[in-house]
Amino acid sequence: MKFLEIIKRKVCLFSYKQGKRKKEKGKRKKEKGKRKKEKGKRKKYKGKRGKVINLILIKLNMKKFIIWTLAIIITCAAAVYQKYTGPTYPKRLDVTLNDIVYKLKFVRSIDLSKKSEVKLKIADSTVKATLFVKRLNSPEEYQVVNFKQRVVKEQIEFFAEVPSQPAAGKVQYFVELIDSKGPQTYFKESPVVVRFKGGVPDFVLVPHILCMFIAMLFSTLAGLMAGFKHPDYKKYGVLTLIMFAIGGIILGPIVQNYAFGDYWTGVPFGWDLTDNKTLIALIIWVVAVIMNRKSEKTIYTILAAIILLIIFSIPHSLFGSTLDYATGEVTQGIILNFF
Repeated sequence: MKFLEIIKRKVCLFSYKQGKRKKEKGKRKKEKGKRKKEKGKRKKYKGKRGKVINLILIKLNMKKFIIWTLAIIITCAAAVYQKYTGPTYPKRLDVTLNDIVYKLKFVRSIDLSKKSEVKLKIADSTVKATLFVKRLNSPEEYQVVNFKQRVVKEQIEFFAEVPSQPAAGKVQYFVELIDSKGPQTYFKESPVVVRFKGGVPDFVLVPHILCMFIAMLFSTLAGLMAGFKHPDYKKYGVLTLIMFAIGGIILGPIVQNYAFGDYWTGVPFGWDLTDNKTLIALIIWVVAVIMNRKSEKTIYTILAAIILLIIFSIPHSLFGSTLDYATGEVTQGIILNFF
């Protein structure tokens, strides 16, 4: 009997232990299941959060693409406008000679390192052309210069030599063209004005132009980004100031010295429009960058970008350096009377 009781107890103990193990195993399975569920929830949340972040990034990139596109279009349009409206850009005129229309360009800027002449592309050797030229606003009579003909790249070209002047010297001229129908005079009442300038080497001129164009681009970009609340507007504001300082304040005077013999003819030394507008733009951008250093004051960046765009839409070299033949001094135009 005792033996049977011992066996019975051992069987009961074994059964109890087995049941306990099964319960513990069930608990572990449940805990494992819970952990899997939690992990799945976290993955799902991460997936949703990732999608949201991706959507935000896509929107930001789209916004940035639109801003960049607008900035490039606006900057290029302003640069083209400035170039084509400037006083040194060739004057264009459609002229009819022997029933053929010619799109002629009349030079308004001559580099002293090149030939001093007026050239007209007229593919008709029967036409006669005469140049009437004198120093700007001088009481002297017009000099009469007959155009000659030459063949350039298998095309007839008319040319007349213009009396060379010192840097910043200016001459005025008009032309007379004679075809089978008789003489036609152009610009007699409002003569074309030519300004002479020294040659500027490419290693100075090209970086100057590039820096100024990039500064205009970054300025427009910063203004648009500030308007659209894009976080990168501060960065491009600082880049605008750096590029503008290099192009306008460092390289600009070097270019002017090569062209007209003076480094700076703006305030406080003179009234040159190009130098003064460069100075105004620099001050405005310095203020905009300083005001945005520790806080977000987008209005300063927007105003700086608008003002720079307006300033650089003013034709380059307007009211620029002019040699006064009476005194022998170079004078400049006035930009603002209160300076």
